[in-house]
Amino acid sequence: QLVESGGGVVQPGGSLTLSCAASGFLFRKSLMPWVRQVPGKGLEWVSGIDSENTPGYADTVKGRFTCSRDSTTNTLFLHMNILKPEDTGIYYCANGFGTWGQGTQVTVSS
Repeated sequence: QLVESGGGVVQPGGSLTLSCAASGFLFRKSLMPWVRQVPGKGLEWVSGIDSENTPGYADTVKGRFTCSRDSTTNTLFLHMNILKPEDTGIYYCANGFGTWGQGTQVTVSS
């Protein structure tokens, strides 16, 4: 099971940290992507962390977002800085077994 939290409304240039609480699988070794659904567009891979804890980022968020994993609490994080209106969307975490969370809404607006 995956449960996201931390979404909200923030002004451009602001920051948010999303959390994804994981249970029921071997979290510390699982591939864990973050995917967002942007209004009027399809799903977009944003970031993620592989089984060796190496993070990756889409070009659109590189330098602004940081993905990390805390295996002691089975929690995945996405730290988002310098947010832009185009970052608005529903953010989902998933695992390498095809499980998705319910999503958390992020709105960047002045």
